[in-house]
Amino acid sequence: MHNSCRSQIAEALSRKLASDIFESYSAGTEVKDHINQDAVRMMKHLHGIDMEETQYSKLISDIPQPDILILMGCNVSCPSISCQYRENWGLDDPSGKGDAVFTETITQIKKKVLELKEKFR
Repeated sequence: MHNSCRSQIAEALSRKLASDIFESYSAGTEVKDHINQDAVRMMKHLHGIDMEETQYSKLISDIPQPDILILMGCNVSCPSISCQYRENWGLDDPSGKGDAVFTETITQIKKKVLELKEKFR
């Protein structure tokens, strides 16, 4: 699973909306040379966040051991990572789809980030 879209959106929104509760890192089993450009554009438009300035594609081995693990909805075999709490948000990858799909995905991720923040407050 590459690290360039949904989890990058989640990292950016978590840093903006929940950094007082937890640190957020996006990572995957493969890196990309850039974050999905539609995600970058839509996050700038909707939330004023420039993900290219604050983030980069990372491997799971590049981040600290997580206490909370959020899976985006791997349609492949997700790696086994030990953690204290795990959720699968089951979100389809919006890559290659239109702005309306990206907006809906970003809205869903924002809602889930805020729910997670409340859960661990």
